[in-house]
Amino acid sequence: MQQIELSYAIAPRRSGRTLIRNPLMELLHAVREHGSISAAARALGLSYRHVWGELKRWEQALGHPLVSGEQGRSAQLSEFGDKLLWAERQAQARLAPQIEALHADLERAFAMAFDDGLHVLSLHASHDDALVLLRAHAAERARLQLDIRFTGSLDAISALNQGRCVMAGFHTLERPPAGSLAQRTYKPLLKPGLHKLIGFARRTQGLIVAPGNPLGLRSLGDVARRRARYVNRALGTGTRVLLDELLGQEGLGPDALEGHARDEPSHTAVAHAVASGQADAGLGIESAARAARLDFVPLVDERYHLACLKSALDQPAVEALLALLRSAAWQHQLGTLAGYESAGSGEVQSLSALLPWWRFKGPKQ
Repeated sequence: MQQIELSYAIAPRRSGRTLIRNPLMELLHAVREHGSISAAARALGLSYRHVWGELKRWEQALGHPLVSGEQGRSAQLSEFGDKLLWAERQAQARLAPQIEALHADLERAFAMAFDDGLHVLSLHASHDDALVLLRAHAAERARLQLDIRFTGSLDAISALNQGRCVMAGFHTLERPPAGSLAQRTYKPLLKPGLHKLIGFARRTQGLIVAPGNPLGLRSLGDVARRRARYVNRALGTGTRVLLDELLGQEGLGPDALEGHARDEPSHTAVAHAVASGQADAGLGIESAARAARLDFVPLVDERYHLACLKSALDQPAVEALLALLRSAAWQHQLGTLAGYESAGSGEVQSLSALLPWWRFKGPKQ
């Protein structure tokens, strides 16, 4: 059985267009209408040699003759050729509404690419509810489309450095100490003078627990001592880095948590695991806990950073994002999200201003 593949072309609109065009069907239709290959070629604006060669190529590919008649003389479709045109007419008629809707959707999508007033910004980022809110706000208020791919913090910065996105989102403690795991993790990936940080938000991370916090968990030490079932975030995520940092501060190793090896891809997934009774606790953001109607035990405040190359700051999409982040409308919107507040939103700062791992005596980088 032959496999059908769909493709599309970007071209000026034609009157009376077939819903889905196929070059073989156009050749067969022309041969039927004009009675010879040479006349069909003239009608299509193609050479006789090209049409003849294409018909023979398709006959070999499909394993059936398509036309009868000798080269250079009148020609008519074979029975198989007739059946192919009949099948295509049936499909076009039956699927016309769906095909027209697909055409309209594609045209609307590509119209955005030709709109000089619209901007698209590619962003790889650690999972964050405020970014989801920002994506909708940007599309509505700033004609800015945020093409967000949620991934781990380390992968996001790596994607930025490899040129696979324009901006990367990651998070650290409000004041990450020198010599911390965060420093060892992020410092090799970020370079003063090359990268800039854009303020985005301050958020709270803590323990997501069942309603009423039945186990009375107040710290990771409590989770360990009471053998509560813990659900983790994956390696490479900023929350996993934070967890290991906090465990170290309490003198605990990863094996102190029952369930440390089980991980989930997002804060929302951690909350769902707790809500479904599959886990007793997990480290996550307050908004995810509140959305799942769970309790939340705050542990630390974080800064969520947006990193980009210094050279990208004058790109129209980046300028549009900075203006949006600085706006009162966005900062009010951010404040409606549980556990979030504005913190230098839209301010462009050096690495050394927000992360205490670089110290320079010379001019500010």
